[in-house]
Amino acid sequence: MDEELRSLTERLRRESHGTAGYDRLLATDDRDELADVLTAPGQPLWARELAAFRLGLAGDRRAFEALVLLLNHRDPPRCASAAHALARLGDPRTARAAAALATNELRVAYALHPVRLLAALRAPESVPALITTLERRLRPHDPYRRVALACVEGLGALGDGRARRVLNEALAHPALAEAAVHALARIPQQKGVR
Repeated sequence: MDEELRSLTERLRRESHGTAGYDRLLATDDRDELADVLTAPGQPLWARELAAFRLGLAGDRRAFEALVLLLNHRDPPRCASAAHALARLGDPRTARAAAALATNELRVAYALHPVRLLAALRAPESVPALITTLERRLRPHDPYRRVALACVEGLGALGDGRARRVLNEALAHPALAEAAVHALARIPQQKGVR
């Protein structure tokens, strides 16, 4: 069993108090039944999350909206599960949605998982969004160092030369300097530059 699925099922089993509804959603192979949970009124959050996660892993795009909402949730485990499912969903809207969440200054406290998702997706939107988010985190006394560090690590993993400038700026921040050195080392040197 996938580690993220195991973590999610244990957490949601506790939230649901192990009800028969939980067991049914976990066991069913009927995607229509799972999709119905996403639109039916009065469904508990744990049921919607389980249905969206399972549909996302199955590549069923009916899960997209629910997963994006969960990606921006105040509860980090929900965000992590949503990011995991979105990375596997294969929906072309995912990168744009993750970029919008990562760069939304009003929701920056919840940007960690969208930032990590952008790095994993390696989409055209990834590098510009990570650069924008990191630039904003380089302000003095910014409280979102984990988001900044995820941006630095993501830009290093992507290895795109457009990130060189902002990663050089990150060197001046003690909490980010070591990661920025490693990230810069992963970016191929430009021809003619030593």
